[in-house]
Amino acid sequence: MHNGQNTPTSETRIQQRKKTTTHHNKQRRQTKTVNVIGFDIGGANTKAAFITTKNGTLQTLRTHSEYFPVWKNPEKLQKTLKKLTRKLCNSTHIDLVTVTMTAELSDAYNTKREGVNHILTQIEKTFPTTQILIIDVEAKLRTTQEARAEPLKVASANWAATAWMISQLKENCVIMDIGSTTTSIIPVLNGAVVAEGKTDLEKLICGELVYTGSLRTNVAAIVNSIPIKNRFSRVSSELFAQSADVHLILKNISEKEYTVETADGKEKTRNASLARLARVVCADTELLSEKEIVRVAQHVYDRQVEQVTEALIQICSRVNKNRAKEIVAVVTGLGRNFLARKAALQAGFTEVIDFAELANGEVAPVSTAFAVALMGASILERRVVHWTL
Repeated sequence: MHNGQNTPTSETRIQQRKKTTTHHNKQRRQTKTVNVIGFDIGGANTKAAFITTKNGTLQTLRTHSEYFPVWKNPEKLQKTLKKLTRKLCNSTHIDLVTVTMTAELSDAYNTKREGVNHILTQIEKTFPTTQILIIDVEAKLRTTQEARAEPLKVASANWAATAWMISQLKENCVIMDIGSTTTSIIPVLNGAVVAEGKTDLEKLICGELVYTGSLRTNVAAIVNSIPIKNRFSRVSSELFAQSADVHLILKNISEKEYTVETADGKEKTRNASLARLARVVCADTELLSEKEIVRVAQHVYDRQVEQVTEALIQICSRVNKNRAKEIVAVVTGLGRNFLARKAALQAGFTEVIDFAELANGEVAPVSTAFAVALMGASILERRVVHWTL
């Protein structure tokens, strides 16, 4: 009997069931939580960020950094990776591991190829049953097999991860990432990364990489003379003091942030840093007063800022000829405010944005590890994950 309504045929009912099943499957995909851990494996510090995402949105974030001088014992990298994983996600299931590395440059390895392959082996041993992806210099994630086939494509590609992430929020900017050892300067125009260099060598030549950092830079690599007692003194080229001593003396960092080894193996205190810095001019705390050593620290600090400023001006002269008012500086890393910000202002930037303001303070010191984790989550979710907190 016909009741005035269209009675669905068998074919129609099958199509409806298919649509319903597809809808339910889509809902299940949308509600699945994705767990990703990202690693930034440096020569001296290994950083990690563990994130969970859902429906294209960041849900949770945990970060940590571990001092690990890879040149001392490369075989212990696996232990460091396991320690970071336990600290950040313990027994939580991990869907994906993403990695960027700069440790391949360490003199523990004869070549970068050897370094990349060894690091990949350590990662595979740490996560034998988990998918692993490595970022390359084109900001693409590659399998470990692809990375082994083209090791120089994944060597020191950390800058590409940072640029991919920040360019999503600031289409015209110069990114300045100052960590413990190096400074990366990455120009972005119209949302596209316009870096000239790909490898470390190319970046050193064009100014996009400056080997000066917040903690590990030998003071003798920053200055070759220091004003003292109304004259200029040449400096000793010994590793008597490093940038961490300068910044601890000037209160740019705390004792807790002095995470690397000291040059003399002694305490990470202000008094110990004063003694180390005095040795740079072959003196000690009996020959120089505290006030004189502080002036030495200030001179070194000013010169380090100038090192970054010079490179920044070199890059801006190439990419920013007619757009100075449109481009902002985005600073990240441990030295983002006491080094990068000062350099940007000296170079003429009128707007300097702390990356911590775009994300949060926890992310800024480990921004590259966070970036590769986000890239991995975006692949699993098949959309760019919204990450601002």
